[in-house]
Amino acid sequence: MLRAAGIARALQLCRSHVHYGPFGLIPVAAVVASFSTFVTLRLKHMPPRPKPPPEEEIEESFLKGSGPGGQKINKTNSAVQIKHIPTGIVVKSQATRSREQNRKIARELLAAKLDDLQNGDRSRSALVSEIKKKRAASAAKKSRRKYRKLKEEKEQRPPTDYNAYEKGNQA
Repeated sequence: MLRAAGIARALQLCRSHVHYGPFGLIPVAAVVASFSTFVTLRLKHMPPRPKPPPEEEIEESFLKGSGPGGQKINKTNSAVQIKHIPTGIVVKSQATRSREQNRKIARELLAAKLDDLQNGDRSRSALVSEIKKKRAASAAKKSRRKYRKLKEEKEQRPPTDYNAYEKGNQA
């Protein structure tokens, strides 16, 4: 998605260019502006990303990582484990080799888990997964429709007689 600065830059670069649309020539800037408005309108009903809890409610520890990543992962304490003291929720992150990035990721995961606990079906992650399920179902439906149409077209075609074809070529 384009950020506000990216949209402004795109508008600045595209002011002189035009795009041929169904109703004639349209400045590309208008197309980009309408796209960004559409994206903003589409995402307005989504709740904001949850904020991590305050530092006083978090107990943080650094662990040695495990799994793929080689000697660097196994020797350094770059994995982060965060415990939310009031609820007892524990989150561990070793997504990267950087401790700072793992701290950030762990805090985001903890915020998402707390949001799920607090809001249930109305949490951001629940809404995002619902949207993804709808998109997957729509794609599957489109695929079934496509193959059903191909099957119907194949059944409507007359059968090919390959023997007649071979006899015609030999003569």
